[in-house]
Amino acid sequence: MFLFNKDEDSPRIRQLRALSLFSTLSPRELKTVDGLLHERSFLKDEVIFDQGEEGQALYIIESGKVLICRQGQSADGRIAELSPGRLFGELALLDNSPRAAQARAAENCTLAVLFRADFLGLLETHAMIASKIALQLARHIGQRLRETVNAPGSQSE
Repeated sequence: MFLFNKDEDSPRIRQLRALSLFSTLSPRELKTVDGLLHERSFLKDEVIFDQGEEGQALYIIESGKVLICRQGQSADGRIAELSPGRLFGELALLDNSPRAAQARAAENCTLAVLFRADFLGLLETHAMIASKIALQLARHIGQRLRETVNAPGSQSE
């Protein structure tokens, strides 16, 4: 007789759990968030979003790699190359400010996308889940800011 674990997680749920943004969510809360994600595939060199474009969503890399770069530049304007399990575009959950850089598929990739409208809806329907994500987002942004300020060559007091 085989026993199946009803709560066996999908690969995407396991990937979400590993991200600091969702690390404080319970299994049930993770499944709620997973239900809001939209899967999108991009071909190598395809633009995911352009610099200056209004931010609409946060992206989680499920497979492949994504290049974050200055508009119209590839290797020269490289800011970061992100691998599976990383997220980007997270400020779009908070506001609709223009994107600071371009995101482009460095290779064929699959992304899980959380649109700001879905996140705002989550605030209405599951305020506790949304507040946990927002707190982790604030911590994530704070950490990135500290890393930027403390980076070699930066101006800090």
